[in-house]
Amino acid sequence: MRYGQTPLEGLPERVTICEVGPRDGLQNESAVLPVEVKAEFIARLVDAGHTVIETTSFVHPTWVPQLADAEALLAAITPAPGVRYPVLVPNERGLDRALEAGVRDIAVFGSATETFAQRNLNRTVESSLEMFAPVVARAREAGLSVRGYLSMCFGDPWEGEVAVARVTEIAARMMALGCTELSLGDTIGVATPGRVVALLDALAAAGVGTDRIAVHFHDTYGQALANTLAALRRGVTTIDASAGGLGGCPYAGSATGNLATEDLLWQLEGLAIATGIDLDKMVQTSTWMAGQLGRPSPSRTVTALAGATEGEPA
Repeated sequence: MRYGQTPLEGLPERVTICEVGPRDGLQNESAVLPVEVKAEFIARLVDAGHTVIETTSFVHPTWVPQLADAEALLAAITPAPGVRYPVLVPNERGLDRALEAGVRDIAVFGSATETFAQRNLNRTVESSLEMFAPVVARAREAGLSVRGYLSMCFGDPWEGEVAVARVTEIAARMMALGCTELSLGDTIGVATPGRVVALLDALAAAGVGTDRIAVHFHDTYGQALANTLAALRRGVTTIDASAGGLGGCPYAGSATGNLATEDLLWQLEGLAIATGIDLDKMVQTSTWMAGQLGRPSPSRTVTALAGATEGEPA
């Protein structure tokens, strides 16, 4: 059952959801799923209407063993027309692997704080930007789109609150490398709507407009949907979300799951914002994946809709 749509002024008519479940979601799971299960997961996401599905990572398997099968997974996928399957690459070797696999969309993963850069990339922020430069340049020369992830945009578990000016500086430098899109990560879920607006406004003043920005919220303190609405009001039209709320960050212990795709869809549908994604199919997909992982989905919407029986409200 649905409960009607009531638009709000100042919001976009359509939003693109970047589905990060297969990469960002599964990399944080202790279970290592078979390639066939991952391929079916992606096929189900396509069937539900997703057009951007972050598929895997070419990070060394020592660091993320859950995604050690990247080449095999990409070989097992039959690309659907109009669907993008970006992969994360950490360095030029990762880019080489991506190009060999025929990937057309990549992402690089940076940090706004020094401590997280050291823990996640084993290098300083400055040296990580130096590492990204040839990756982005070569990828763009090859005609690939390049998404830049910037983590710890609002708070860091070791350094505390992260200054807006600091995030703006690193974000602008990542875009200057040639990234086609920048995803702002609330890696430990501490952002609140005012901070979101302040950062978006600062980025706009620095020449990085919302047409090139995505937001990536974690729901540690239950703020992900409120922060999403604040970003929508500022003109952001690309939202990262993870099927069933899978994922967090393996290098930041206080990070809980990503914003659940289904929770986001429930909000967007109620606001009459189009996505092209079928909520019921997403609930079925996340319920299926929860079965593969042997635990229930943390998504409230999945719980509500999957648990409803005939005659009960849903």
